[in-house]
Amino acid sequence: MDPINSTASTALLAGEKRAAWSLSLIYMVRMLGLFIILPVFSLFGEHYSHSTPFLIGFAIGVYGLLQASLQIPFGMLSDRIGRKRVITIGLVLMAAGSVLAAMSDSIYGVILGRALQGTGAIAAALMALAADLTRDEQRTKVMASLGASIGFAFILSLIVGPFLIGWFSIDGLFWITAGSAVLGIVILHTVVPEPGQCQYSADTGANLPTMKKLFSNRQLQRLNVSIFMLHLLITAVFFVVPLQLRDAGISDDRHWLVYLPAVILSIGVMVPLIIWGERKALRSVLLLCVGGLVITQMLFAGPSAMGLGQNFILIFLAITCFFSFMNTLEALLPSLVSRIAPAAAKGSAMGIYSSSQFFGAFVGGAGAGWLYGAVGPSGVFAAMGVCCVIWWLVLFGFQAPKKMVTHRRTLSSDEQTRIGEITAELQSMVGVEEVVIALDEGAAYLKVDKQRFTGELYGSPAS
Repeated sequence: MDPINSTASTALLAGEKRAAWSLSLIYMVRMLGLFIILPVFSLFGEHYSHSTPFLIGFAIGVYGLLQASLQIPFGMLSDRIGRKRVITIGLVLMAAGSVLAAMSDSIYGVILGRALQGTGAIAAALMALAADLTRDEQRTKVMASLGASIGFAFILSLIVGPFLIGWFSIDGLFWITAGSAVLGIVILHTVVPEPGQCQYSADTGANLPTMKKLFSNRQLQRLNVSIFMLHLLITAVFFVVPLQLRDAGISDDRHWLVYLPAVILSIGVMVPLIIWGERKALRSVLLLCVGGLVITQMLFAGPSAMGLGQNFILIFLAITCFFSFMNTLEALLPSLVSRIAPAAAKGSAMGIYSSSQFFGAFVGGAGAGWLYGAVGPSGVFAAMGVCCVIWWLVLFGFQAPKKMVTHRRTLSSDEQTRIGEITAELQSMVGVEEVVIALDEGAAYLKVDKQRFTGELYGSPAS
């Protein structure tokens, strides 16, 4: 037996390229619609009847609670009724929630609208559709494209939200979000290729039997806590920072002129940190970034805590540092989950990770609103600083994993009758750290140490 075939093409086929860019575009317009109010809603939330700081923060973050709860159920539903049908339902729910929020005069109506937006939890279904439309050996490239679209949507929302608020009201941004959901439906049914059939794949789907094992993995626990804390911090910071910029004399529609140069400058910090981490000191870079976020909270809180009003230079410096450390962590954490997760359980691991991320956004929004009303902006940043210290302590025991990749090998009918023999043969190869046989898929998942493996690999990594 040739254990791992290397004849597969390393280039994306035309259909795979089309699937990659069209699904990434759907991902981007969807997340842009959810993120676009983040940098501006706290500025206008008080205009709604019955609004309080807590309810404004709750409205910002409530979508995350529903996203965290429904990711896995929606992914499993797509296995039963089809990917495109579930994605369409999710986008319709997002559009309906956006319309409800746009038409609401009460903060309670906005909260219901944002919650309805969050019920459209289609990330798992989009990933599963991407798996249906791509070969195993090309899946990593497509998944990377989907991941990059989320980060781009977040950065774009910081620029577009404040820019558009100069032309439209906050209601107008919700109407734009509804339009983005409709655009996603159009792209889904006119551009995204039709899958031959929906197939469960362990490297992209939720695998419930392995959940207990994943929840008990200390290394994965630290990463799940990290993404929870990071998105808690992001949502809390962007509840307060727009108000700080306004108090510093920056008009609401010009906040993007602050965020844009801060993002550009942060790239000069982020790229060297990522390179340093990947090559030499991954654990040190993670601890450095979290420690840097502690200092960033002090910069945000400093002037107002000392009764000096808002200092624009310090706020800009804090925003730039925040983007630098935040974007570095956003880039490193998902790859670490992929490396540490057991072979054939990456889909389940990423489902837990994504749910932790969205739940962090919910706690950050609601918590920041409550703290802002109770103790003011300095209290919010002080609390976030304490959270970052706790986060740093949790992360201190993290151990950087070996540079591993997972490969999926399809088993022939004959090989499926000789599982014990095939497993032993694969495990005997130098550099193969773990072998998992997925009989329901007719495939073997191999976790390979790139530095030690000397054999031939099956195309590109599976995930």
